[in-house]
Amino acid sequence: MKIALTGGTGFIGGHIFNNTAGRGLEIKALARRPQPARPGVEWIRGPLEETAVLEKLVSSCQAVIHVAGAIKAENREAFEEINIGGTEKLIQATKNAGIRRFIYVSSLSAREPALSDYGWSKAQSEEKVKNSGLDWTIIRPPAVYGSGDREMLEMFRMAVLGIMIMPPKGRLSVISADDLSRLILDLVEGKNDEKSHHQLYEVDDGQPDGWSQNEFAQALGRAVGRPSLRIIHFSKSMLSVASRAEHWIRGKKSRLTKDRVRYFCHPDWVINAKLQPPPDLWKPTISLDEGLNTTAIWYRSRGWLKR
Repeated sequence: MKIALTGGTGFIGGHIFNNTAGRGLEIKALARRPQPARPGVEWIRGPLEETAVLEKLVSSCQAVIHVAGAIKAENREAFEEINIGGTEKLIQATKNAGIRRFIYVSSLSAREPALSDYGWSKAQSEEKVKNSGLDWTIIRPPAVYGSGDREMLEMFRMAVLGIMIMPPKGRLSVISADDLSRLILDLVEGKNDEKSHHQLYEVDDGQPDGWSQNEFAQALGRAVGRPSLRIIHFSKSMLSVASRAEHWIRGKKSRLTKDRVRYFCHPDWVINAKLQPPPDLWKPTISLDEGLNTTAIWYRSRGWLKR
């Protein structure tokens, strides 16, 4: 089976590659820049926004996995162009190629589109997928962690110092990238076939009612050998000040954007248990402590984490 993949050069895409072993899959993966050769992978050079590139990507494939997208951008228009426009063009290329199966990796932020431009763009993209006429499945992951992730790396580094700066108190769900990628591949291979068609799934590590901000911080501390952490909760106004300061220092490279501040300060990022995949389709296998420990070991092996 040959599948087309967007986002193959990213964090989740890397885990999808790592979990294809023994599945007999070939992958055509989109990349903006030249990539090193990988067994079973054909790289297609070009951006998500170019129709001709997408048509080349999906040619001769039997299914499409759409992971790529902007997680930070200068404004709503930029999110719209990449996340919504890119999804529209990929859907059209998929239909033109006669492909039916389409897996879209969205975000739990789509549940609250008024909170952030990112969440709005993911919610709008979901609507494009739902109205596509394809055999689609939408996955809404919460916070995703694992080897290769630079977004959560700073939290591990804070934990090493024995202090954690967290958003206002709330609860969140999380999932290991390995568990998430296994679900994506199970879906694209047709496990339980049509049961998952036209379904939207919210997925996590199996923890009922998610984790409090403090519980998650303490788990990070255990993973890096700091079982006792000092946890400080910043208010939304404090995070907004920090966002402006980072933008002044780092400009477009800022990670704590105004958009992200609004997202981080929402008190409830716990998945809806009613939207979980049925157990005979998929179950998470990696606990929070196990997953964070493995991630910390990987960071240290690459020199990303000093202790």
